[in-house]
Amino acid sequence: MGSSSRKDSGEQNQQSNGQKKFYHKGDNFVAKSQECVLTAELESKEKKSEVILIVDDTPENLLVLFSFLEERGFKVLLAEDGESALQIAQSKAPDLILLDVLMPEIDGFETCRRLKEKPLTKDIPVIFLTALSETVNKVQGFRLGGVDYITKPSEQEEVLVRIETHLSLQRMRSTLAKKNQELKQKLDFEALLRRITDKLRDSLNENQILQTVTKELAQLLELGSCQIELYDLKQETATIAYEKTITLPQSEGTIRNIPDFPEVYKQLLEKHPVQLVEKTPQFSPQDIQVTRLACPIFDDSGIIGNIWGLKPPAEVFTNLEIELIQQVASQCAIAIRQARLYQASSQQVAELARVNRLKDDFLKTITHELKTPLSSIHLAAETMDNLLATQKNPHKSPTFKRVIKIFHDSYNRQKQLIDDLLTLCYVDAKSSNVKLQPINLHLWIPDLVKLYLARATEQQQQLILNLAKEELHISTDPIMLERILKELLHNAYKYTPSGEIITIQTEADKSNVSVCVINTGVEIPVEQQELIFNQFYRIPNNDPWKYAGTGLGLALVKKLAEILQATIDVESKNEQVMFCIRFPIAGD
Repeated sequence: MGSSSRKDSGEQNQQSNGQKKFYHKGDNFVAKSQECVLTAELESKEKKSEVILIVDDTPENLLVLFSFLEERGFKVLLAEDGESALQIAQSKAPDLILLDVLMPEIDGFETCRRLKEKPLTKDIPVIFLTALSETVNKVQGFRLGGVDYITKPSEQEEVLVRIETHLSLQRMRSTLAKKNQELKQKLDFEALLRRITDKLRDSLNENQILQTVTKELAQLLELGSCQIELYDLKQETATIAYEKTITLPQSEGTIRNIPDFPEVYKQLLEKHPVQLVEKTPQFSPQDIQVTRLACPIFDDSGIIGNIWGLKPPAEVFTNLEIELIQQVASQCAIAIRQARLYQASSQQVAELARVNRLKDDFLKTITHELKTPLSSIHLAAETMDNLLATQKNPHKSPTFKRVIKIFHDSYNRQKQLIDDLLTLCYVDAKSSNVKLQPINLHLWIPDLVKLYLARATEQQQQLILNLAKEELHISTDPIMLERILKELLHNAYKYTPSGEIITIQTEADKSNVSVCVINTGVEIPVEQQELIFNQFYRIPNNDPWKYAGTGLGLALVKKLAEILQATIDVESKNEQVMFCIRFPIAGD
């Protein structure tokens, strides 16, 4: 026999009554933070009549009980045999079953046994129905899981009382089981929180912190995906820094623009959790909606990012789960701050160590550089004394001329070194006194280069001018620009092997006018290129005194370029080094 039930009038208005208010943004539906319980949860709480399945092979008995119980407000399902009863119970999950003991083919005891074997029906209370004249083994019925017997014919009020009693007991058992489940879940959550807190406390690695949080939450809450996104400094974007995903493709590294989701991030940036229902294009079909929860990661210093969790369609995050993720987010914020402070401190310590190494190297270098000209002067003075003591006309001696040259060269070298030191110390103060004036590079550079032609010839190097076809004009301080080019040319002469080429090149594009010094036959390793403008830094070589220098020249070049509102860069490849100073064109 089929089934019959009375429709609840409120059920027809279920969708309209249970409908929540949502903000709409594209395919996203965002619930207000104070309305974190979604429509599915509201529907589960809707009051409904309890369902009773009556199983009896006598139609008269079915009709009598059906009419009586339906008048008392129950929804009644009917079945005339055990097979029908099993099918209806499996599909409709009634709250209680009235089961006739003696039926053809499958009797009540066998039907009860099968009901208790299946997970969906094993907890449904079963009350056996038996005629007064029937001899049955009631003990067997109780052993099979029955909760009571009703003898036919029976008083209808007695039937009602027994039904209500067992339904009440079932509700209490269900409530107790739910409370026990909630208690167990709460204990599990507290254990998880302690475990995560311990792991986070022991870690100063930010990536490890993110991995721990996403993995633990995804496993315990059985999430389809758990992600942690971090804001940039201006809170304009949020990047998925780490994720643990099961049902979705990897999206680690994805960047979300905050302005594209104002309803969501407005609440998150105000430190409120948000629960969403949204379509997920990664699913097929793509109109499947999923539930997402976002909890902000923040502390007293501000907001860092958010923890995102995903659940399958029609599931929602409970208040207990939301509370757990919020607590984990708080611990995560503390751990991330500690990790970042440790990282910053480590970088500062490393930087201090590097600066100390540079300082020690500089002191050794400057000591050598200061002693070298003094030693030359001392030796020249001794030679001069000897000439004056042994020769009548010492100034006519070739040795005298060489000694005089040593005096001049040593003086110039000492003066240059001191000038470099003083200029580097006070270059920032000089920036306010810079007077820019227009110069024509086509006229200015050839005059400057004349001083270096003889030196290039002496060192068997070739000096070439490669000036742009059109005349290039810039506004600059000629003295500072001359100092920059002299330093770059000095380095080029010093490091360019014999037979190689030094080129001075000018060029212009839409943004800059560039003056470049290029030398061949040598190359600067990539890892050194970012360091050569640092104070005291010198490119390592086997003989630190092979090329005189303090490591101040290029640092000075960079500072002077900044004062002139220009930039300096270096490129080295294919046995060539190119330094370019670039002046922005006015209006760009």
